[in-house]
Amino acid sequence: MMLLAGLFLSFLLAIQASPLDQVLTYIDDHQDDYVQRLKEWVAIQSESGNPQKRDSVIEMVRVVGEAIERLGGSVELTDVGNEELTNGSTIPLPPVVLGELGMDPNKATICIYGHLDVQAARLEDGWTTDPYVLTERDGKLYGRGASDDKGPVLGWLHAIEAFQKLKQELPVNLKFIFEAMEESGSKGLEKLLIERNATFFSNVDYVVISDSGRLSSKPVLTYGTRGLCYFFVEVQCAKQDLHSGLYGGMIHEAMNDLIALLGSLVNATGHILIPDIDADVVPLTSEELLLYKAIEFNPAHFKDSIGVTRLRHEAKEDILLHRWRYPALSIHGIEGAFSGPGGKTVIPAKVTGKFSIRLVPNMDPNVVNRQVTAYLNQVFAERRSPNKLQVILTSGSKAWVAEVTDEQYVAGQRAIRRVFGVEADLIREGGTIPIARTLQQTTQKSVLMLPIGGAGDAIHSQDESISRDNYINGTKLFVAYLDEISQL
Repeated sequence: MMLLAGLFLSFLLAIQASPLDQVLTYIDDHQDDYVQRLKEWVAIQSESGNPQKRDSVIEMVRVVGEAIERLGGSVELTDVGNEELTNGSTIPLPPVVLGELGMDPNKATICIYGHLDVQAARLEDGWTTDPYVLTERDGKLYGRGASDDKGPVLGWLHAIEAFQKLKQELPVNLKFIFEAMEESGSKGLEKLLIERNATFFSNVDYVVISDSGRLSSKPVLTYGTRGLCYFFVEVQCAKQDLHSGLYGGMIHEAMNDLIALLGSLVNATGHILIPDIDADVVPLTSEELLLYKAIEFNPAHFKDSIGVTRLRHEAKEDILLHRWRYPALSIHGIEGAFSGPGGKTVIPAKVTGKFSIRLVPNMDPNVVNRQVTAYLNQVFAERRSPNKLQVILTSGSKAWVAEVTDEQYVAGQRAIRRVFGVEADLIREGGTIPIARTLQQTTQKSVLMLPIGGAGDAIHSQDESISRDNYINGTKLFVAYLDEISQL
């Protein structure tokens, strides 16, 4: 008798639940299915920066296109041309997914952006488990692309599927832009967006991006990102590698020149030494500084979480300003130098240093390129080296900032309140997502970043992950966001 009463009560609660609550419950009940699909996507090694993986990148694009079609959407895998490699050869760029689902003139139309490519990852780089085998440990789903950005893209598709499985009408029309070159400069995308602005984007009301993470455990809305200039600086001293015992002390070595050049870029405090590099940075206002004071962030916990002994700044506001609001220069590696185990007495004939500068409003990549090139040539000239120097800007993009009072941000805040029961922090992102600025400038529409990844997801690093909770609750957030947009 008690069992029958319990079943009857469950039935009453189910029929009394709002349509939105039913969708959220459905997502909870099917989370294992969602994890399995993420495992299948992570297994595709879609490394856009590795030409040898280009077939896998294209396979990933096709998989996502077919997933949208299964949801009833129309899909165009759009050709964006070829990529010229550093050796002069060309390979096809992966197509861009342009999709559409729903054409009701009485509904708002949202365009969702995501990317399907990933940074390179190898087990020997220090991963605990194979980066292309999704592995769950202690509530986290480990695998390359789990957080950046395959998990969030799947979250959107699962949100749509949940509405459909419950026979509920989607509250908005949807369009999709999913590219597979984001980690390599989004080659070909800007041209496509400009060409399709008068057609594909003509009826778009809002653009939403989920390609970033939280700052803490608290949900956030992101309204700005830094830009990026990525440089190669190449020095050549000979036609082939040389024996240091036979030639050391006799020639001007390329590695010595390169180390001196890289060492001239930034000082011990992190200050960039290139003259006038920050001349165009927008001054910080007192009103803007207040936004940083309100953000939930624990410097000590952040320091411990990344395993460093000391940060360059102590106050919360200073740390966040240097993470988001000011330019930064990082040196990433040297190509052509001996780096294997053991010793090797070789003088490299040609070495290439790789570094990047994160840009903030209103820095311009073309201006930065001229400044960097002039500065490095000056430093090189002062060394009086006979070697050959080449400075190459491989990619450049401007920073992006949105207006946080826009109605789409209001809808995002309501959605977070609805799912998590807290107020969202308004933050910027230190990384670079060129598509945000491109979409905002091209379409002249509101652009919102709605992240679901966590602060400790280790994107671009070893053991990238997304927590199961963030993956599933993020899917619920997408459902609530779609519903809130429909009520604007």
